[in-house]
Amino acid sequence: MTTFEVWAPEKSPKLRLDDQEHEMEPGDGGWWRLDVPTAGPGTDYAYVLEDVAAPVPDPRSAWQPQGVHGPSRVYDHAAFTWTDQRWPGRQLPGAVLYELHIGTFTPAGTFDAAIERLDHLVDLGVDLVELLPVNAFNGEHNWGYDGVCWYAPHEAYGGPDGLKRFVDAAHAKGLGVVLDVVYNHFGPSGAYAPMFAPYLSAGQNTWGSSLNLDGPDSGEVRRYIADSVLMWLRDYHIDGLRLDAVHALHDEGAVHLLEQLAVEVESLSTALRRPLTLIAESDLNDPKLITPREAGGYGLHAQWDDDVHHALHSLLTGERQGYYGDFGSLDCLRTVLEGAFYHAGTWSSFRNRRHGRPVDRQRTAGHRFVAFLQNHDQIGNRAIGDRLTATLSPGLLKVGATLLLTSPFTPMLFMGEEWAASSPWQFFTSHPEPELAAAVQTGRRREFARHGWAEADVPDPQDPATFQRSKLDWSELGKPEHAEMLALYKKLIRLRREVPDLTDPWLSEVEVWHGDQFVVIRRGRHAVAANLAETPQTVSLRAVPSAVLLATADGVILERDRVVLPPESAVVVRTSR
Repeated sequence: MTTFEVWAPEKSPKLRLDDQEHEMEPGDGGWWRLDVPTAGPGTDYAYVLEDVAAPVPDPRSAWQPQGVHGPSRVYDHAAFTWTDQRWPGRQLPGAVLYELHIGTFTPAGTFDAAIERLDHLVDLGVDLVELLPVNAFNGEHNWGYDGVCWYAPHEAYGGPDGLKRFVDAAHAKGLGVVLDVVYNHFGPSGAYAPMFAPYLSAGQNTWGSSLNLDGPDSGEVRRYIADSVLMWLRDYHIDGLRLDAVHALHDEGAVHLLEQLAVEVESLSTALRRPLTLIAESDLNDPKLITPREAGGYGLHAQWDDDVHHALHSLLTGERQGYYGDFGSLDCLRTVLEGAFYHAGTWSSFRNRRHGRPVDRQRTAGHRFVAFLQNHDQIGNRAIGDRLTATLSPGLLKVGATLLLTSPFTPMLFMGEEWAASSPWQFFTSHPEPELAAAVQTGRRREFARHGWAEADVPDPQDPATFQRSKLDWSELGKPEHAEMLALYKKLIRLRREVPDLTDPWLSEVEVWHGDQFVVIRRGRHAVAANLAETPQTVSLRAVPSAVLLATADGVILERDRVVLPPESAVVVRTSR
């Protein structure tokens, strides 16, 4: 017995099953239902709408084995055999995240292939694996942000059971799993939900029509999103969600969707008796997102902090174009390390206006900000998808890693960063529709041509070679220069775990000072010093150093209350205070 249900308040949908159409029974609130005794797990079905030529999949489909345009298939979540009954969960405070894309993490690009590399992540020392979006999208491969089926894992990766196998295997090895989810827009192909009901509003965001979060019938649209959130956490045993571009969620209701999600996830976490985490990506620099509900905030657990990235990237590379224009100074680095945001009600030359709001340093924990040297956006949205490896010397790469992994924030690595992977991570798509493919190809090249790149130098997103180039080359681990970088990342993560001062999240306890091409960060009784110059520098620690816990280069000398640093190097020392 299967009960088919679909929300279509202004239509009269029919169920298509075994090449036959079946009338459905109207219910409350625009819902339609039909009990089919002969249908069960594995049954294919679709819906027929009077104004749509062909049958279309279920907006809440859990399985799309023939792609987003094909029929839906009944899936039984209870049929999977889990082995993680003793899994206690993994909290965000104190954790190190690792962002990866299933399609390019391994040559095979599947959930099962990724399982084979989990031991590498365990040895590295990370706590949470963050997957780029895996819900179904049109075509075989892309970044995942063009998803249209918000309940169904992508079939080419391994479908629903494949994702469950990955999560179960990760938990068996002590790794939590965070899933990147996109609820601010539908992808350009295969979005059938808006054909059933008013899922979209008249407003626009960066990617097209906004979701209907506060207009007529918006209650069911919000439920559509909230139920998807709860499904990933409950039925797939996911430990947390990264909510993509929440600034594009236009909601003028008294209770913002983000607050609603925080409340419902807290209830689920209590019922499951394990921590569940919501991490927002936001362009607003607004601490309201992570402020507890009791204090008037939305109550999310953390948010991505692009300002930390921009400060580190610009300082290390010297780049000042575009949104990097206000960043790059050592004073900027001091500001973000002590206060999380650089633009905190201050002037943004890129936006040509004031931007952001200050963080309360006395009351805000740094672990609520996810910081990174590299991520999918900051690499993939460069014209040729080049990593920092293509720009920085090994010395400065190590300095960047040290500053990130000793910061008061929750650090996140991008796959391959830990061994200075040489492979780019480029923008790739596989749209089967010729017109859409051509539009993406042309748009991408014109976008970067406006910034001075020759159009011929910008990789074709539709070229399969662009996708193949973006896959990690695991053979690099056997090369000395890559093994050396990996060893440093392991040491830094281990040191972060062993020294409480380095995970102390309170921003009020962070003190930063700098001089000519050097910076020192006081972390309790420990200090982190970095020399960005190509020559040695003597740096004041303002305390007597007693031991070197980690150095990225040989030749560090301790002198009274100072340290002599080799060129382009960093050190972590224990001090007298």
